[in-house]
Amino acid sequence: MARDTVIGLVGKPSSGKSTTLNSLTDANAKVGAFPFTTIDPNKATGYLEIDCACARHKVSDLCKPNYGYCRQGKRGVPIMLLDVAGLVPNAHLGRGLGNKFLGDLTEADCLIHIVDVSGTTDAEGKATRGYDPLQDIEWLQDEIFRWILGNLMERWPSVVRRHRATKSTTLETLRQQLGGYSANKQLIAKALDLLPGLQPLQDWDDATIQKVVRSFMDVKFPTVLALNKMDHPDADKNVSKIILKYPKSKVVLTSSITEVLLRKLANQKFIKYDSGTEFIDTIDDLGPESGLKPLDDKLRNRIENIRDLVLYRFGSTGVVDLLKAAASLLDLVPVYPVRNIHNFSGGSGNNVFRDCVLIKRGTPVINVARKIMGDVTIAAIEGVGGQRVGEEDTVDVGKNDILSFKIVPGGGN
Repeated sequence: MARDTVIGLVGKPSSGKSTTLNSLTDANAKVGAFPFTTIDPNKATGYLEIDCACARHKVSDLCKPNYGYCRQGKRGVPIMLLDVAGLVPNAHLGRGLGNKFLGDLTEADCLIHIVDVSGTTDAEGKATRGYDPLQDIEWLQDEIFRWILGNLMERWPSVVRRHRATKSTTLETLRQQLGGYSANKQLIAKALDLLPGLQPLQDWDDATIQKVVRSFMDVKFPTVLALNKMDHPDADKNVSKIILKYPKSKVVLTSSITEVLLRKLANQKFIKYDSGTEFIDTIDDLGPESGLKPLDDKLRNRIENIRDLVLYRFGSTGVVDLLKAAASLLDLVPVYPVRNIHNFSGGSGNNVFRDCVLIKRGTPVINVARKIMGDVTIAAIEGVGGQRVGEEDTVDVGKNDILSFKIVPGGGN
């Protein structure tokens, strides 16, 4: 069975990584059973918010997921987050927790780099003013590059000798060398496709090897830049500088500390807050019948400042958009396996769309079946309305994304 998608969170000390992680793994969102069978101390369950199929089919009142949550057609799908610790300069040389930091990275399919865009913390996370956060982005990319390149160059002469002796293809040789980074053959082939006209591997010079490593990094570690502390007065000029330097990067502006505070106030019944939006309501807006608690002047002023400086200006705290950006980079779409294709139930009871899995767009439905059910013999695959779906048909949003798999009796191994 395919492993779960893993999104790694990286960031220097005091960048807001822990606060962002807390906001992405909000304990109050954890409705339903726990989806992952094993979880390490540095892993957590995040929730990718999507438009649930229940809204499309007008059965939202019956939608009760086994994992995550669904609220009026907005579904939180569990996704594995990896808190990558030990982010310090010269990690590739083993400084700090460097070896563990880089080793943990191999498990990630995508990175969210939490950058302190206010410039109020230096490279070590100590308080300062006027620091250039561009350095943090360049530093992270350079650490990963030096780590992979160093590992490769250390054994390059023997790699070339073996390549010649075995008459291997470039793809096969690189698969052997880069497979340790949790990279399959398809991923390495994609990296090579980005470099047309490559010389035979035995003729590569240092510059060519470096180009190959850079291309591999682009495919293996696609990165969302989370520009945190966006509401700081110094943030604007740094945001502009970063977007100009990295025009092709996925960039999300965030204020994770604001998101955590708003969720806390909502849980304490001081406000009604729709996460991912600009909307906050208080007892002043909704009246005593809302059940909200009254505000003192200090809290009222704080909420007004949040409205003016964060929500009205930026549209939201940005945190909900981080996992959406990561899913977009990975081209993930939600797929709903159901027992009964006609009423979308799980086979017993009336609740619908009990399960949802994240699948790469364009995946054949037979591969979806294997990811969900393991090595079983499929007799038939049905889509909405009971229509037969071919094994090689592919999934997309609204296309073959609701599926029922019929298993041959005794067909499991």
